[in-house]
Amino acid sequence: MEKKQLELKKNMICDLMREENYTPMRERDLAVLLQVKSEDREAFKQALNELLAENRIQINRRGRYAQADEKHVVGKLIAHPKGFGFVEVEGQEEDIYIAAEGMNGAFHGDTVEAKILPGIRGRRTQGEIVQILARGTTRLVGTYESSRHYGFVIPDNDRFGTDIFIAGAHTKGAVNGHKVVVELTDYGNERKRPEGKIVQIIGHRNDPGVDIMSIVLGNDLPMEFPEKVLNQAERASKPVSEADCVGRKDLRGVKMVTIDGEDAKDLDDAVSLTREGTHYRLGVHIADVSNYVQENSALDHEAKKRGTSVYLVDRVIPMLPHALSNGICSLNAGEDRLALSCLMLIDERGDVIDYEIAESVINVDRRMSYTGVAAILAERERAGRTAHSECEAADGRKAGMTGVPKERYGDMQSESVGIQERQTAGIRSDAEDKDYGIDTELCGMLCDMAALSKILRQKRKKRGSIDFDFPESKILLDEKGRPIEIKPYERNAATDMIEEFMLMANETVAQHFYWQELPFIYRTHENPDSEKIMQLGTFIRNYGYSLKISREEIHPKEIQKLIAKVAGTPEEVVISRLALRSMKQAKYTTECSGHFGLACKYYCHFTSPIRRYPDLQIHRIIKEALRGRLKEERIAHYNAILPGVASECSRMERRADEAERATDKLKKAEYMSERIGKIYEGVISGVTGWGIYVELPNTIEGLVHVSKLPGDYFYYNEHSYELVGEHSGQVYQLGQRVRVQVAGVDMTARTIDFEIPWEEV
Repeated sequence: MEKKQLELKKNMICDLMREENYTPMRERDLAVLLQVKSEDREAFKQALNELLAENRIQINRRGRYAQADEKHVVGKLIAHPKGFGFVEVEGQEEDIYIAAEGMNGAFHGDTVEAKILPGIRGRRTQGEIVQILARGTTRLVGTYESSRHYGFVIPDNDRFGTDIFIAGAHTKGAVNGHKVVVELTDYGNERKRPEGKIVQIIGHRNDPGVDIMSIVLGNDLPMEFPEKVLNQAERASKPVSEADCVGRKDLRGVKMVTIDGEDAKDLDDAVSLTREGTHYRLGVHIADVSNYVQENSALDHEAKKRGTSVYLVDRVIPMLPHALSNGICSLNAGEDRLALSCLMLIDERGDVIDYEIAESVINVDRRMSYTGVAAILAERERAGRTAHSECEAADGRKAGMTGVPKERYGDMQSESVGIQERQTAGIRSDAEDKDYGIDTELCGMLCDMAALSKILRQKRKKRGSIDFDFPESKILLDEKGRPIEIKPYERNAATDMIEEFMLMANETVAQHFYWQELPFIYRTHENPDSEKIMQLGTFIRNYGYSLKISREEIHPKEIQKLIAKVAGTPEEVVISRLALRSMKQAKYTTECSGHFGLACKYYCHFTSPIRRYPDLQIHRIIKEALRGRLKEERIAHYNAILPGVASECSRMERRADEAERATDKLKKAEYMSERIGKIYEGVISGVTGWGIYVELPNTIEGLVHVSKLPGDYFYYNEHSYELVGEHSGQVYQLGQRVRVQVAGVDMTARTIDFEIPWEEV
């Protein structure tokens, strides 16, 4: 049927349903009333389906059609710098798109009521804001600009979309360029700007540290702990006594280590490992923070409010005071500590065949670093390869051979660990171990840990767990906070090993409590949106790849296989990034719906109660269950509070992520501001209608605006993620290597502008 005829039929149906005497009726009755011929019934059905999809009509449970009721929803507004926004509705998977003309005075973070507008089938649901129920922003951080008798604050958060008028009496003495906190007193309307008063002057935008502090205050991150909380933490920080150990499993005789970054101070996990025939007895021991942070105490309320520790480029904003996080709750070597231990017996296939979750008391034998452990493992592997090659060479000589092919024994041209690294790690050769305090038993345990971690990783990969290998940034600052070096954060065998052990403990604890059918907080990751997966499948066919999709769903193993196939190919970056973008965001929930990315049914966060509130919360549940105290009243209590805890912790996690990204972007922009005109080679990491994003090997990303692309008019092909020159046919696509020149930096927006060097044009 032609589109025009279809629209006529749809309008005819709507006109009928708007009549005062119309009563809901079935499809066949509608067809009779509208005198639809039998040969037109399919087209009539199509018209009904489109009207349903556009929310213009509705159908009840008895199959009767009527005019759609005007639908309203309530949710939180997420504004976009370009003026439009989205309303997030709790429990609803899809956000409601709000065009700029439908914002009606609402700002980012407001709780709003939105009316659903008639839509077009296949497109995002659209609405308009009809009422602002609660303001989400009462204070903003920005830069003050003065006039003669008044001033303005330009918000750092470009989602706010307008500057704030400051009357002369409310400037608090601020001058041009001051970073300030402004309290909103009037949100304005279509005829006037919002108004406010300055309540804090952070400092001049060029002063050291003011940039980071502006981000801290702009994200409402609490810096100082209330005095009551600090006093409570001090009182709780008493050495472990024998009375504290009563009723706990005594593991002080078990050899165990902590393995963390060199500068880590809050050590909340220790690991132990012994061999039992072909099996491994793995112990993951987590600081018992819940012993010191009692439910509903001042410490607990503050930890819940913060939700998580925040790791900014120049500082850590902890969830708990240092007296706890760096003191009695930190598993410092040589000191008795209270812990929750997950003791797992794992077979040679990586299956947990037995486990125990217990309250324990431990005493860590040695604090070790990722760098040091990686160096030890590399040294041992090198020594093993050398011994193996010498044996093969001897066998070859006995057989009259002149040599051994290099590929049979590996590359021995360079040592795995340099002298400086060995000194840092505190190791030498086997004979020299004791000179540096690394005994044979400890070295053997580390080697067994490396072997077990490989087994666990292989098992995870076999079931389909996805590992995206995108490097994080490591930003080094001088004493004044200026960036002096930016590079990818390098993973090694030790970081991978600890990751595997923590994943296994988290899975084991989650599975245990799922089958106990007790209230709990899980870490869940939903299946990808089917539409995004279909788009990914369509795109990768251009490169000769495919995805196996069943009933519009995909198994994580298909994504994993795709990532493995493209590894090392020119298209690796483009396909890996698109696969990642098709994923949903992990969150905390009380329902155990599985973790798509890890390809597992049961998962939780158990291993970091010093820095994550969900871990602390489930530690309380675990201890009550172990002590037999989870009776009907306590179960009802947790059922009542956990949904709110899970939702708020997910929100606090997103807030922390945003602040961490903002400080990274700030220091990257500052770093590149001193390199204007320099030329780099990078990879196109994003393609949009307004230009291409290019990522450099040091993880810095910048934009080449479409207007700066040389020699042609470029249009965006959204199906293949390409910018294409209309006349030249020049193509810019994801994953393509390009040379760019640093053209400029916007420190306020924290953005970097690149351009194609003139010699490339």
